[in-house]
Amino acid sequence: MSTPEFVYVTYIETTPEKLWEALTDSDFTRRYWFNTEVRSDWKVGSPFALVMNGTTTDVGEILEADRPRRLAYTFKHQLDEDMRNEPPTKVAFTLEPHGSLVKLTVTHEGFVEDSKLFDGISKGWPAILSGLKTLLETGKVFAIPPRALEIDGFE
Repeated sequence: MSTPEFVYVTYIETTPEKLWEALTDSDFTRRYWFNTEVRSDWKVGSPFALVMNGTTTDVGEILEADRPRRLAYTFKHQLDEDMRNEPPTKVAFTLEPHGSLVKLTVTHEGFVEDSKLFDGISKGWPAILSGLKTLLETGKVFAIPPRALEIDGFE
C-alpha cells in the first residue's frame, strides 16, 4: 500500500516575491497561520521551526530554498506524542508565475500508513493556505480558530 500524500494547489493574485515573503516572514505568517512564526535563515541545511504563541510546534531542516520559486523543508511535529513519534515528513512549496497570478503548489509527503499527522495537516493546510490567499489578495485576515478545525496539538 502506498503512503498518503497531501497536495494543495491554489492561484493567488500576487507576485512570486510577495508570496515568498508571506511564506518566510514571521510578521506575515502570524497574520494568517494561527499566530505562528516561521523561524529560519532559509539556507539549505539550516534549522526550521514553527512557533505558535511562544511554543515550538514543529521543527525541521531546510532542504531547498530557491527564492522565489521553491522552498522545501523537513517537518517533525513536537506537541502531540503520537505525531512526535512519527518520522519526519517533507513539505515543498512551488511558486509558478501565471500573468498576474502565482500558482502555489504545496506538497506534504512521507507519512506513515495510518498517520495521525496526515489527518491533522489535511485539516490545517487548507485553512492556512486559504488565509494566506485572502490576506495577499484583500489585505484582510480571517481567523479560523484551531478548535473549529479539531486539530490535535493546538490546544
